[in-house]
Amino acid sequence: MKDVTKITVPSRTDVNEKSQQIFDQMESQLGMVPNLYATIGYSSNALENFLSFSGNAGKGSFTNKEIEAIKLAVSQANGCVYCQSAHSAIAKSHGFSDEETVQLRNATIADPKLKVLTTMAKQVAEKAGYIDADVREAFFDQDYDAKAMMDFLAVVTAITFTNYAYALTKVDVDFPLVTN
Repeated sequence: MKDVTKITVPSRTDVNEKSQQIFDQMESQLGMVPNLYATIGYSSNALENFLSFSGNAGKGSFTNKEIEAIKLAVSQANGCVYCQSAHSAIAKSHGFSDEETVQLRNATIADPKLKVLTTMAKQVAEKAGYIDADVREAFFDQDYDAKAMMDFLAVVTAITFTNYAYALTKVDVDFPLVTN
């Protein structure tokens, strides 16, 4: 029986020049290259396109806090401990408490806008986009519009990519690990 192929986190020298340049930019901006991004960097095309898409997803329709709320709920629904951990840390840097990050992941937060966003995110992830009609209407009742819905979908799509990248690779989590 063949051993299972393990995908390891590449070092800078394991990737092509384009990925190396992106790693250098991340290192200067974040002080690190997150393991999952480094692993995506096996394909400079995938990493460059992902970073461009994800960096713009939701902008203009949602605040950074709302974007993190969506990412946390999707990551929880998809069972991605890497993204739950990374985005809990990011959400805390945007002013959420530990308790609130758990509530966002579970779509139990009291804030009505965040509740709608996390409930909808959870349903989109669990039901391949087919959400309950009342959740869809609640989104519009919070003064979001059709543009916001498409921006919402872009955020869901971006975080789903990293959720799936983690599911396929199981790289080590290099953020404080969430446990609940």
